[in-house]
Amino acid sequence: MLLRLIALIALVSLSGCGVLYKLDVQQGNLFDKDQVDTLKPGMTKRQVLVVMGSPSIISPFDQDRWDYVSSIRRGRGDMQSKDLVLYFENEALTRIEGDYFPEDPELLIRDARKYKRQYPDEKRDEDGRKKRREQT
Repeated sequence: MLLRLIALIALVSLSGCGVLYKLDVQQGNLFDKDQVDTLKPGMTKRQVLVVMGSPSIISPFDQDRWDYVSSIRRGRGDMQSKDLVLYFENEALTRIEGDYFPEDPELLIRDARKYKRQYPDEKRDEDGRKKRREQT
């Protein structure tokens, strides 16, 4: 009986350390192919900010280079890192270099649901609104 108790305590304490399960971790800018495809040479920095959001890195020494960095680690796998670099000249976008995760954010949410993590979506919100209307 004592051995079972010790095994149970060890199992519970190890489960909090990530030994049994490791979450997917995504950090940085998350954007899809459509966003990157809307970037065109000649766009102003303000237009790029509207499309892409704030960059991860703006060098204080080179204000005309913006870096959008993203990394993802799925479970216990290797960390993948991507860097999309935008170059400006006279406040206008001149070229785009690098790569990005072309995954659709919807795909990331579907992966998260696979592990029973819940995210609100339009269908559930719509169902909730219908139920509230029926109750009134």
